[in-house]
Amino acid sequence: MSLAEPLRVGYVVKRYPRYSETFIVREILAHEAAGTEIEIFSMRPPDDGHFQDLIARVRGRVNYLYMPAEGLVPEPLAGATLTAAHFWKALHEAGKVLPNLWTRCAELGDEEARHMYQAVQLAHEVRRKTLHHLHAPFASEAATVARLASRLAGIPYSFTARAKDIFHKSVRAEDLRRKLGDAAGVITISDYHLDYLRSSYGPLAAHVQRIYNGLDLEEFPYRAPVDRPPVIVAVGRLVEKKGFDDLIDACGLLVDRDRLFRCRIIGAGTLRPVLQAQVERLGLQGRVELTGPVPQGEVIKEMHNAAVLAVPCIIGADGDRDGLPNVIQEALALGTPVISTDVTGIPEVVRDGETGLQVPQHDAAALASALERLLADAALRVRLAAAGRRLIEAEFNIHHNAARRRAIFRATARPSVKILQEIG
Repeated sequence: MSLAEPLRVGYVVKRYPRYSETFIVREILAHEAAGTEIEIFSMRPPDDGHFQDLIARVRGRVNYLYMPAEGLVPEPLAGATLTAAHFWKALHEAGKVLPNLWTRCAELGDEEARHMYQAVQLAHEVRRKTLHHLHAPFASEAATVARLASRLAGIPYSFTARAKDIFHKSVRAEDLRRKLGDAAGVITISDYHLDYLRSSYGPLAAHVQRIYNGLDLEEFPYRAPVDRPPVIVAVGRLVEKKGFDDLIDACGLLVDRDRLFRCRIIGAGTLRPVLQAQVERLGLQGRVELTGPVPQGEVIKEMHNAAVLAVPCIIGADGDRDGLPNVIQEALALGTPVISTDVTGIPEVVRDGETGLQVPQHDAAALASALERLLADAALRVRLAAAGRRLIEAEFNIHHNAARRRAIFRATARPSVKILQEIG
């Protein structure tokens, strides 16, 4: 495509917006700031009760694929069952603008009906909006629909491989192999991920690139943690892989050691009742608080007022684990020291004794000792925080990292003039 032509990219996501996926919103905002035109395609309606302030700044239109694209079927499908009539009507209408649709559908193999239906919708919109490229920020369902639509519409797609979408026991290796083979570009978020993909999938993963997530550093002003109250903060979904039960146990040990502190765990999730019961069982009411979710601006204030961010990630029983939690980068940018574990790509950022402290998984005693060190030692906090900020500035600038993503998009993008000729 011409360098003078604005790049038009479709972002395919499972749900939009989502409270916990601010990294996708930041990515989109950075692309839009550089002049890229983004269309968002959501496979399902939002199901969160809270949303981040950043969402209001996104200019791109949100298209919901669980409802029909304009002209495909007469009635909306939200809350309704997808019927054969809907499916065949969608195929008939899409066939008018998608050359060889029926042949390509036959070539795509045994795919789920809902994925095919959404892919047909998406392919129809690709042609109608003359998009150049499709990108899925996860390697799971979103990449499935992007891949199918890419084949139907004849434009390239890419995806990002993050955590659950490659490590969870539900991941089908053959499905991921197919996506790696078909994608024009593949991104992953740490060197650990890159090594894992290349060792697991061999030559199919040779073109995968490591590009860290990023931050708009102006939104995360640095403050040296010289004089911080004895507050421990943790941020994330209340699910097994976050390891918050270990943090609560560590807080119990700090109480036994007569250490003055408060701990605030920010987020929502299925384990809230279990974690609250643990707090009460250990008699930590008034010391440990489960605050629920709060807006991004409030999270920044919480971290600026904390002596330490605790991120005690673990590998779950089902293999699920964090990739590289964005809250770590946010805390280091703000000047809040971090304690975490050796899960996946975390040691690339929390470098023990240099940019943070690292403890073993499931080791509440080691976590309590590390928390005690940072609560008591202001000089250590300042040293770790300064090195952490330097690392974030060097490796996690959202505008630099988004530009690398766009280079992948643009290198493979189809000229809209060719798409228009095929439509016409």
